[in-house]
Amino acid sequence: MNGVLIAALIVGGTGLILGLFLGLADKKFKVEVDEKVERIRAELPGNNCGGCGYAGCDAVAQAIADGEAEVSACPVGGSAAAAKIAAIMGKEAGESARLTAFVKCAGTCDKTHVNYEYYGVRDCEMMGFVPAGGPKSCDYGCLGYGSCVQACQFDAIHVIDGVAVVDREKCKACGACVKRCPKHLIELIPYEASYQVQCASREKGKDVMQACQTGCIGCKKCEKECPQGAVTVTDNVARIDYSKCKNCGICASVCPRKIIHPAPQK
Repeated sequence: MNGVLIAALIVGGTGLILGLFLGLADKKFKVEVDEKVERIRAELPGNNCGGCGYAGCDAVAQAIADGEAEVSACPVGGSAAAAKIAAIMGKEAGESARLTAFVKCAGTCDKTHVNYEYYGVRDCEMMGFVPAGGPKSCDYGCLGYGSCVQACQFDAIHVIDGVAVVDREKCKACGACVKRCPKHLIELIPYEASYQVQCASREKGKDVMQACQTGCIGCKKCEKECPQGAVTVTDNVARIDYSKCKNCGICASVCPRKIIHPAPQK
């Protein structure tokens, strides 16, 4: 009986000593958490997508609290989160235009030509290791194997008929698809933009027509007819300056290739 009692005392004493040691260590090495950071973090969506340019929501919350990032740094949270964070920081949120991802390619299966049938790994990033960078004749077109789909956390982009298509209502403009596309075909544009040039080919018109039935041939009709000077043709492809565009639609109406498309309706 004495042996059991002694063992219990030893175990209990050891536990008490360890408890006291851990309690003292906790007080000594405790890391003070900024309440402001915690409040900001609570207003962030928690996707940790990296669209803000930081490692995750914790990192951007700290950066905002330290004044190193704007209150509107989180593209996923949008204006609603920015307003709440601004209130925490004692600042004005200001206006922030909603953005959406846009794929600069309309080369669907029935419109683009292919050089050969491909049966390998279905991953756009792997196309750099196959002949001609993939089976499609256009070197600038969407490969259609869905690396961007894998990158999107919001189910906002899907490959339809060989081309990636963005669901503007689901898109949070986090930029993950932009970073993932090996062809650099995806960019963020204003959500309110009514017209989009759905081509990125820098080839000359003759070569474009041989590769795709719908690519931009750089004819400059859109550039000449735009009353706002919002459309320019650079490197044989039309581009829209959305800061100048008034959504009049003249560029789309004069395009002989019909490559300037109206944005999907809400």
